[in-house]
Amino acid sequence: MQADHESVTRLVKTARGQLDGVLRMVEEDRYCMDVANQLLAAQAVLRKATREILRAHMAACVTDAVAAEDAAAKIDELVTLFDKMTK
Repeated sequence: MQADHESVTRLVKTARGQLDGVLRMVEEDRYCMDVANQLLAAQAVLRKATREILRAHMAACVTDAVAAEDAAAKIDELVTLFDKMTK
């Protein structure tokens, strides 16, 4: 992985902490809107980590593939991932 490991690790740990908090909220039968807001916050952090990983992937792997005139597979990978992200 070409992304900044420290940054991605921090983001994923933050999301994990948020999800642990959400689980506690569910177990404590907390107000549903509070739980939903915390889930959205965790999703936002995970989206940020995903963007960072994708940015690094495009800057390194995709750029290298384009330079080697072998970009089709990398583009297909990105399209497949983007399809998953929009479902």
